[in-house]
Amino acid sequence: MGTTTTSIYEMIEGKNKKALEFIEEVTTNAEQVQKRVLYEILYRNEHVEYLQRHRLNGHTDSETFKEMVPIITYENLKPDIDRIIAKGNTYSPPILCAQPISKFYCTSGTSSGVRKPIPITEEDNERRGFFQSLLLPVLNQYIPGLDNGKAMFISIVQPEDPTPGGIRLTSSSTGRYKSTYFMQDKNFTSPVETILCEDLYQSMYSQLLCGLCHNKIVVRFGAGFATRLVRVITFLKEHWTHLCNDIRTGTINYAQITDPLVQKAVLEVLQKSSSPELANFIETECMRDEASWKGIISRLWPNTKYIEAIITGSMSQYIPTIDFYSNGLPIVSCRYSTSECYMGINLNPLSKPDEVSYTLIPTMAYYEFLPVHDDSRNNCDSLNLEKELVDLTSVELGREYELVITTYTGLYRYRVGDVLRVSGFKNNAPQFKYLGRNNKLVSIATERIDEVDLQNGVNIAANHLMKFIHVYLVDYTCFTDTTSTTPGHYVLYFEIQYYDIGKTSISRSLVFEECCLAFEESLGSHYCCVRHEGTVGPLEIKIVDEGTFDKLMNYAISQGAPVSQYKTPRCVKLAPFVELLNSSVVSNYYSQTCPKYNGMQV
Repeated sequence: MGTTTTSIYEMIEGKNKKALEFIEEVTTNAEQVQKRVLYEILYRNEHVEYLQRHRLNGHTDSETFKEMVPIITYENLKPDIDRIIAKGNTYSPPILCAQPISKFYCTSGTSSGVRKPIPITEEDNERRGFFQSLLLPVLNQYIPGLDNGKAMFISIVQPEDPTPGGIRLTSSSTGRYKSTYFMQDKNFTSPVETILCEDLYQSMYSQLLCGLCHNKIVVRFGAGFATRLVRVITFLKEHWTHLCNDIRTGTINYAQITDPLVQKAVLEVLQKSSSPELANFIETECMRDEASWKGIISRLWPNTKYIEAIITGSMSQYIPTIDFYSNGLPIVSCRYSTSECYMGINLNPLSKPDEVSYTLIPTMAYYEFLPVHDDSRNNCDSLNLEKELVDLTSVELGREYELVITTYTGLYRYRVGDVLRVSGFKNNAPQFKYLGRNNKLVSIATERIDEVDLQNGVNIAANHLMKFIHVYLVDYTCFTDTTSTTPGHYVLYFEIQYYDIGKTSISRSLVFEECCLAFEESLGSHYCCVRHEGTVGPLEIKIVDEGTFDKLMNYAISQGAPVSQYKTPRCVKLAPFVELLNSSVVSNYYSQTCPKYNGMQV
């Protein structure tokens, strides 16, 4: 006898219950779990070269570990990783971890401009798969009916690159999409062949086509980072006529779809689900002007319950755009993860985007936290780091910390570079709000602006803009212009989209000038001081033409940036990027007055 519907639901409920019980247990016993994790990491890897180099001598207690093993950044680890890239798993003893390294997951390079290979083992991939299995049970508590439909997620992979030592380099998202646990999940509208297609346009087109064919059964809609979700809508605008034609005829007429595996998989979907009526419906919705694209996601996929995308940190500026296209559907940011490690789960998935917090799962790594001081966010090297660090259960509510991790795969006391604020607790485990990267993005004189400062200022400026002009901010980046003016000044490049070009009673120029000032005043007393001293000039906002940031992305990809992990650089320095942006400027505005300054530096 086959499995009945009732027994399937019982199996799902059983898995959900076990997952929630696991979360409850490890957060209740967070301190004990963390001690066990550190013991396991040090016991397994006691003979590796890195720990022997630091004379840990087999000790597995946290006190000796913290005394003997230094806090490091990627640059400290790079020589060891370069050796493994060169000769693979041939070293005896192993350099970083006892288990063989099966892949290197490369970071996106958005923050530093350099992609960083991170060692990964097969066991760690399984650990990430288990972490992923915890997400849907949490969501099911708040959003019922997710098991009754499919998820339309646009998932993009990139080619794996060989290394001299035989260990291939790829992105963490590609590793996820090629993993066993992902392949076994049949609740997606995209056939595996369309996801694994390494041609960006064929993959995007075919996944969107299959998602439209399944439009009535889609209950979850997402695309990883918020920036990619916006790109999906842009792609739909550019290709909806071709998509409608394929759905109307039940064949693939678009000449760019040449991959035979993709063709076969998509044709099977078209034969079952395409129809002239569906094509006519999609055509009617997509023929409207820009203002009428409001809610296009909820109209084309009417049973969608929520949007899934990472919208914390620098991704938060895409929230108004996603709200516009989804007609205000809940935006869920499920997990906090990096190429180095999967770490946090959003246990309140329906929280407002600006209130999203993540509970770090204590079994994934050993966590330490470096307090971020208001007067030295970008000057932590001057502190006695070892004395500053605290453990997971010793953090204080409301304080900001930089995350430091020790993993099973050979990262020991490794500064991730993310700034987190303690926002609450789940049992005995703290919950954190992700603020951004702890990195100095730009500086002209003695002031320093990091990603957190920049994003906060942009949010303030964009909110001021939207009060008076019916626009949303599509994307942004910044540049330190030290050649065209004396003194140098900061430039913000804004791409905006008008959704109601009606009359306004206030001058647009005045609104943008006020945005410049609002941004400057958000940067704090040190910046305001150098502005009053005249060592930094008035901030400038340059409005660029529609599609400029897509061109920036395409150029970055053509130069080797990973498609699956691309994030808009929040500071541009390379001449080709600056030239591309400046060639697209349609208007520009300056602060007309100095920001308020009380004469005291904080």
